[in-house]
Amino acid sequence: MSQYFVFYKPYLTISQFSADGDKRTLADELPGISKQVYPVGRLDHDSEGLLLLTDDRSLTHQLLDPMFAHKRTYYVQVDGAITEQALQHLANGVIINVDGKTYKTKKAEVRLLEDEPALPLREPPIRLRKSVPTSWIAITLTEGKNRQVRKMTAAAGFPTLRLVRYAIGTVTIDGYASGAYKIFGDELKKQLLPRHQ
Repeated sequence: MSQYFVFYKPYLTISQFSADGDKRTLADELPGISKQVYPVGRLDHDSEGLLLLTDDRSLTHQLLDPMFAHKRTYYVQVDGAITEQALQHLANGVIINVDGKTYKTKKAEVRLLEDEPALPLREPPIRLRKSVPTSWIAITLTEGKNRQVRKMTAAAGFPTLRLVRYAIGTVTIDGYASGAYKIFGDELKKQLLPRHQ
């Protein structure tokens, strides 16, 4: 029977088990985990939040293959008081650089979060400038280019300060502390792939 881990990846931990200089790895966060378990995709070193890990290769394939276009939702703190125009720009697609080529992002679901989301404190915290406001937005994508969310918000004129993957489909990190994880059985796969059951 396959195992499925829902893990809140902390800031400045890399999404791999093998060592890379002095960076914290998944081996530091999840000691003793089976060598057959791998992360499904990745989160950048400077991003946080939901990372799935499993030994189920078929789930990994279906979540990573662009053909299946699974939704991933990010909570993003940006520099400045974001405008409605910028939110529309993000939703309709912005031009970013991917591997040295210009690329227009696919349509996305974007909304302003009126209140700061209930997330664990980041260590170290964001350095804020008292004279400059910040905004929290939710962005739901069905694609995953390298550092896409950061590139998108920068292209819209509001650089990312903090980036947290909140959900993959309907699976969320609600109530998780940074570094915490839960182990699930096949019910998690059914939640992630309801169309395929």
